[in-house]
Amino acid sequence: MKILVLNSGSSSVKYQLFSSRDWSCLAAGAVMRIGEPAGQISARWTDAGGDHQRRDDDLAIPDHRTGLTQIFATLHDSGVLTDLGDLGAIGHRVVHGGEVFHCPTIIDDEVIEVIEAMVPLAPLHNPAHLAGIRVARALCPDVPSVAVFDTAFHLTMPRTAYRYALPEYLYKEHRVRRYGFHGTSHHYVAKQAATWLGKPLLQCNLITLHLGNGASATAIRNGHSVDTSMGLTPLEGLVMGTRSGDLDPAILFYLSKQLGLDLEALDDLLNRRSGLLGLCGVNDMREIHRLADHGDDGAELAIGVFCHRLTKYIGAYCALLGRVDALVFTGGIGENDADVRARACAGLENLGMRIDPAANRSEADGTRVISTPDSPVKLLVIPTNEELEIARQVHETLI
Repeated sequence: MKILVLNSGSSSVKYQLFSSRDWSCLAAGAVMRIGEPAGQISARWTDAGGDHQRRDDDLAIPDHRTGLTQIFATLHDSGVLTDLGDLGAIGHRVVHGGEVFHCPTIIDDEVIEVIEAMVPLAPLHNPAHLAGIRVARALCPDVPSVAVFDTAFHLTMPRTAYRYALPEYLYKEHRVRRYGFHGTSHHYVAKQAATWLGKPLLQCNLITLHLGNGASATAIRNGHSVDTSMGLTPLEGLVMGTRSGDLDPAILFYLSKQLGLDLEALDDLLNRRSGLLGLCGVNDMREIHRLADHGDDGAELAIGVFCHRLTKYIGAYCALLGRVDALVFTGGIGENDADVRARACAGLENLGMRIDPAANRSEADGTRVISTPDSPVKLLVIPTNEELEIARQVHETLI
């Protein structure tokens, strides 16, 4: 079976095509700048001879229908998918499933209505996902579409973890609670960690750290998420590229009164102009390290605040879980930034986390151990693959 995984954004659609026979990636790419005067198409694939091919074109892409049509045309022209009849399923990443969707779900009109009802909870994401879903169903009416939800993995959290200390009616009538995100990534690396540990996932206690421009931590007990750092929205929790993460909510009242900021301005401030960017003017951790190496105090502060918050969450989740089998780093920063990993684990030796400096600095690919041989808690770096996890969940849903 060939499974196409789509991640539809407001101005882009990213895709990967997998073979369920060996879970190899047959093709990948994106259409970008949808709705702008100059769109872009990128694609890479492996041809029949096993050679890697690439295509990059500039082309106006007025809407998602044009974008997906171009994706199918590229797959056809490359020879990777010559007939839509060879496509077994289309998997769609959907950020928010609320409390309704606990698992991957075959999409029909009723499911679309429910996803639409979640738009107030994810106004920047769910409308774009719906646009991709509708176009895919129209272009491929005989191919099943399956939604895989970022929030689903975290629906195992107990109510003591997901409820805010707010009046009951806000939860019952307005769905105000903690949902968590990056669930597909946390689930994927948790399963990889269990395989490495040689234990069933349902016997593993893990702390997984998805660290990129968006960042989140999850506590996993016996294979299930029992707490996670993001909340009603992806704003809560760790310091991120442009998001503040945790802060005193009264700051909003203070800024509104002192600076006259309205709700839209406050939203923009916390989601797009805070985090690492707010601390030092840059949100790319690689550039922040370069600036810090040249004595930039703001850059050094940004790294310090990022790692301080990370260490706090690791310690809190150790207390919550009691026993921790492994701490897992993933995401662009988690997989590639040895300095952040070292700082995050500094002082956690009494919690059983002993990092091996040489192993941590290694640039080896794939899953690797960065803890000392005698470390009670294994420290692992595991590259995430959300698209592969979506493809596998789609396959399990349909077989």
